[in-house]
Amino acid sequence: MKYDHQNPFARILRGELPSIRIYEDDATIAIMDIMPQSEGHVLILPKEPAIEIFELSIESAAACIRTTHKVAAAVKAALNPPGIMIAQLNGSAAGQTVPHVHFHVIPKHDGEPLKLHAAVLADQDLLREVADRIIAALPADTF
Repeated sequence: MKYDHQNPFARILRGELPSIRIYEDDATIAIMDIMPQSEGHVLILPKEPAIEIFELSIESAAACIRTTHKVAAAVKAALNPPGIMIAQLNGSAAGQTVPHVHFHVIPKHDGEPLKLHAAVLADQDLLREVADRIIAALPADTF
């Protein structure tokens, strides 16, 4: 499959679609998932265009892991979930819904089932409130 430069994440990266950004560096951005599976669900996107991880350069993949590590630590500090799930899906058979590589950071709580993936839009004010808490928990040298 050829990379579609009009996919939602490519458009977010170009600033054509809104997003609630919590982190950005030269190679990645981290945004709140607008259809979160749990409160505090964050997506890490490489700026390099690639549909699946197999197409991503090693340098960009490494940058994604660094950002995922940093963001997951901030989610843990801000929201104090007993667990955090890190996921990266490749292909529709695996559940990938946007054809641009991305990593999920999903807080997990005992006895609380995850909401369906990409199913229900969240309240934007609540997303912003949670994002502000996560941003506050990022290391001071992040921005």
